[in-house]
Amino acid sequence: MIIKNGVSLLHSPNNRMLASSAVFRRQEFLIRCLGVGGQSQQFNRKSMPRTMALEADAENILRAITPTLDLARHKGQAGKIAVIGGCREYTGAPYFSAISALKIGADLSHVFCTKDAAPVIKSYSPELIVHPLLEESYSVREEDKKAISEKVLAEVVKWMERFDCLVVGPGLGRDPFLLDCVSEIMKHARQSNVPIVIDGDGLFLVTNSLDLVSGYPLAVLTPNVNEYKRLVQKVLNCEVGDQDAAEQLLSLAKGIGGVTILRKGKSDLISDGETVNSVGIYGSPRRCGGQGDILSGSVAVFLSWARQRIIAEGDLNIRLYDFLGIS
Repeated sequence: MIIKNGVSLLHSPNNRMLASSAVFRRQEFLIRCLGVGGQSQQFNRKSMPRTMALEADAENILRAITPTLDLARHKGQAGKIAVIGGCREYTGAPYFSAISALKIGADLSHVFCTKDAAPVIKSYSPELIVHPLLEESYSVREEDKKAISEKVLAEVVKWMERFDCLVVGPGLGRDPFLLDCVSEIMKHARQSNVPIVIDGDGLFLVTNSLDLVSGYPLAVLTPNVNEYKRLVQKVLNCEVGDQDAAEQLLSLAKGIGGVTILRKGKSDLISDGETVNSVGIYGSPRRCGGQGDILSGSVAVFLSWARQRIIAEGDLNIRLYDFLGIS
């Protein structure tokens, strides 16, 4: 619920119709998760941690980045998202990520997974476009790995220019050959300036190969407690400190070259290496599997919409961080 001067904006006469929209309710909830609604704390490097500020109005941010409904628009203009993940062990995570992108408002959602995972993911929903292109070590002979890796990359690259954002990691697993293939896909996405949201096992890959995202402002990392701990140890060579959490996150984001990091926790922290936001609104007290996957797909949609807005405005100096409403 959005509150202004003690009055619910969603329940005012002028906004009841807007509040009745299922899509808007989903978007407003995810915006709150990203730190745009309700009470929050903003930390500035010069006055950390005493400086406090209210976030921008979630409704205004949604109105600013959500594509308008127009009869002249065609399929795909509201977002084309691709999830890179899904293996023998994990088929639910890529589904949750991809389907949440559609539920938030994207037009098309793809999943690039292993051949074993594809039939399972296809059976979950007819709305997803599933590509059984990835391979794991157990199905590839050593002498064939190079050729198959090149083939996988070539097949994915055919689709790359169509996507507005990639989500790398949900249900990916940690098979060495599979991770090598995904590394090449990420390198090509970066060369093509495609935004990347990295979650789950994608964070395991990035932590061990920071060059994949270092200095790439279109990358968004969404670590949980353990994933964040590994990043801090790798980049800052220290342990996680709760007393100076905002400063540490700022240093971490800056140390990876200005990527955006959404640190999930009791109080979510978000930074792009320049500013840090603390989001005090709590979610479900039950932290079950799949919640992070839903967030990753949703962030991908907001990221693609924000970038479309920046391009439409013609000012590429505007940060995606600004239009996501978290600065």
